[in-house]
Amino acid sequence: MILHKSLFVFLLFSCFVLNSQAQEFPKTDAVPGGIAIVQLSPANEIIPRVFYKKNRVLVRQNKSHWEAVVGIPLSAKSGVHKIQVKTNNNSYIKEFSVSAKNYAEQRLTIKNKRKVNPYKKDLDRIFSEKKVITRALSTWKEKMNINMQFILPVDGRLSSPFGLRRYFNEQARKPHSGLDIAAATGTAIKAPADGIIIETGDYFFNGNTVFIDHGQGLITMYCHMDKIDVKPGMLVKQGEAIGEVGKTGRVTGPHLHWGVSLNNTRIDPSLFIP
Repeated sequence: MILHKSLFVFLLFSCFVLNSQAQEFPKTDAVPGGIAIVQLSPANEIIPRVFYKKNRVLVRQNKSHWEAVVGIPLSAKSGVHKIQVKTNNNSYIKEFSVSAKNYAEQRLTIKNKRKVNPYKKDLDRIFSEKKVITRALSTWKEKMNINMQFILPVDGRLSSPFGLRRYFNEQARKPHSGLDIAAATGTAIKAPADGIIIETGDYFFNGNTVFIDHGQGLITMYCHMDKIDVKPGMLVKQGEAIGEVGKTGRVTGPHLHWGVSLNNTRIDPSLFIP
């Protein structure tokens, strides 16, 4: 009887821990490029629709309440920010605070100068590709029970963190919008969580690229690939190979640029991994 009681307590504790862990990711870090989690109405009410800067926001259940998981852009200013919450019969504003964060600089030398200062015909291609990339990153698919505890998509060295203020050949460019993982050409790239392949392509800056839709505006992007093993419309499971590391596009060596987008906002992928 004592053994059975101990086993029951252990199982009860294990269930509590597992349920708690399910809500630990993504990690909260309300800074530019980070994530704010805002508590909403009780979960026994209809799921609300939430908007931040006109973009739809992911909403999930956390025990007794709904909560909004808000991606904060790198351009965000510190201070009070607002989300709009809509239900069938009501619309109201919720506030959250964003703290300042200073990101380090990174200076890279690109041998192919055309990748730093593109030709006119390159700019036409870049403009056309930007529309495709923007459409992929703004995809919205209704889905509940989204797994937001990711695995690293590549076994390798984390070479360039998110948010770096970048200089290519001493010329200022946009901050680093993803996480770089250095690995040898041909290293397998794995899906960090279940999802649907929504787009693949070969782009001027990003090289061979794959986009995975995980639901409710949570999109992941994989750039500079040597080989793509998936096609749009395919379902992938966590840990399933989607291609191989390469050095296509604007690179200094073989690596994976891994991007995460939430409410059409590029955020720090490290917030989704242990």
